[in-house]
Amino acid sequence: MRGILASSIGVTCAAALALPLAPPATAADARPAPTAEAATRAAVTARPDIPGSTQSLPLRPLTRDRASGAAVLGLAPRAVRPFSLLGVVWDDPAAELHGRVQVRTREAGTGAWSGWRDVETHYADHGADPGSAEGTADGVRGATAPLWVGESDGVEIRVLPEPGEDEGEGTGVDEPGAGDHSVLPSGLRLELVDPGDEALEGPRTGLMSAEATAASAANSALAPLGALEIPALNSEQTRQEHLTLRGADLTEQQRAKPYIGPRPAIVTRRGWGANESLREKRFVYTGKVKAAFVHHTASGNNYKCSQAPSLIRGFYRYHVRSLGWRDIGYNFLVDKCGRIYEGRAGGVAKPVKGAHTLGFNTDTTGIAVIGSYGSKKPSSSAVKAIARLTAWKLGLHGMNPRAKTYLKSGGGNLYRKGKKVRLNVISGHRDGFNTSCPGGKLYKKLGTARSTAARYQGR
Repeated sequence: MRGILASSIGVTCAAALALPLAPPATAADARPAPTAEAATRAAVTARPDIPGSTQSLPLRPLTRDRASGAAVLGLAPRAVRPFSLLGVVWDDPAAELHGRVQVRTREAGTGAWSGWRDVETHYADHGADPGSAEGTADGVRGATAPLWVGESDGVEIRVLPEPGEDEGEGTGVDEPGAGDHSVLPSGLRLELVDPGDEALEGPRTGLMSAEATAASAANSALAPLGALEIPALNSEQTRQEHLTLRGADLTEQQRAKPYIGPRPAIVTRRGWGANESLREKRFVYTGKVKAAFVHHTASGNNYKCSQAPSLIRGFYRYHVRSLGWRDIGYNFLVDKCGRIYEGRAGGVAKPVKGAHTLGFNTDTTGIAVIGSYGSKKPSSSAVKAIARLTAWKLGLHGMNPRAKTYLKSGGGNLYRKGKKVRLNVISGHRDGFNTSCPGGKLYKKLGTARSTAARYQGR
């Protein structure tokens, strides 16, 4: 969770790495011979009573790239337990993976192999602030962005270090040629995430666990306990609710004319099937929400809106079990059909502290649009959902979506720790950190989101 030297490799959280590492294997390479099933089963991290699982497989030296001669780490084609989302993690969260990661997967239903796909390697800037309790906790790891691949039962991966680099953490693999990939972080592992069956994430009727009850109760002022969705309100209903929730904090003028957009419908954590036993039990809050940072998940666009709950359960498990975070990092998520989802637990109307914008998680909220928007335009539905959500969320704290505000940096590669920075109330991730997130195409739509959100607030 540290800054990245942008001048050497650039920081991207969206763009696919297009240069091939070597001629890709073809479908004619035949189905991979199953590897030791016992080894795969031993790497699965899930209790039998918790739906979903994570297979964690260590990467090994494979061969050398034909063009550069650099040693390639990875895994040969192999059969694995079913999974739908993957990523690569390593031991030191401060280390950067200066290289390229490519994967191909076998579709579970047909046995067909995909072509090689790039995995976004820079993900540290989606995380807790430097020096924070969450960012320095035991078990926190460095990682790539997650990639959604759909239900698969076979995988092949290769990691090639950038040529010309001669320093790094070292892989710790005591084998011939190990020095050739010393620039790669130590402890590289492939994480294969099965998000679990939504229907099995907990009974939708009857008793809830203590953790599920607490997560739902955090929204009790907005919806009944156990609700799968917080319903939308009209302008007058939202105004009355706002006076009930925050009337004591409002000035007479704000009570007479509160600038707040109608509350949108929001799918709760129970609605998308969160297994509340995975996260830390306590909720962590920040102060007044002065700004919203917009992100994309950099997980690819090959998903149906009906699959969005599965993707979110995958992100959640990846953030908690693979990266060592206390909960999913984003406060809210939006799918390409414009549906809004509750992210980190603690209450959608409350100032929950997320782990989404390195250096600027205090006094902010983080909204992630599911997908990759470096070269693909976001849907108008998704942009509208950002506007509707921010008009309401920022309106709870009296913030004008078209305005600017001052935030204190917690440290990063653009602003030193403690520096007061003037930013848009609706900002893109790249405004607080040197990254291409939320992707150039989505970033260009933030002006539209600001003006639309202000209009929803009645400004």
